[in-house]
Amino acid sequence: MKDGAEANALVRIYRFYRDGFRSMTVGRWLWLMIIVKLFILFFIFKLFFFPDLLSRDYDTDEQRAGAVRTALMNDGTTR
Repeated sequence: MKDGAEANALVRIYRFYRDGFRSMTVGRWLWLMIIVKLFILFFIFKLFFFPDLLSRDYDTDEQRAGAVRTALMNDGTTR
């Protein structure tokens, strides 16, 4: 495609989705529920269930990098 044709296709795709979202009624509530769910999954769960263990257990970036490197190299196949 030429540059003008690619830009025209992108504009058409953008307008297609823009007009589709504008004419939604039930879909807006569904998108809102999806956004709330993603917020809960990625923000709330991260805060309470996935603590930053590397910063808790190691003081410097070099120590953290060494711990990650060791964990990757010793994946349980060698004993």
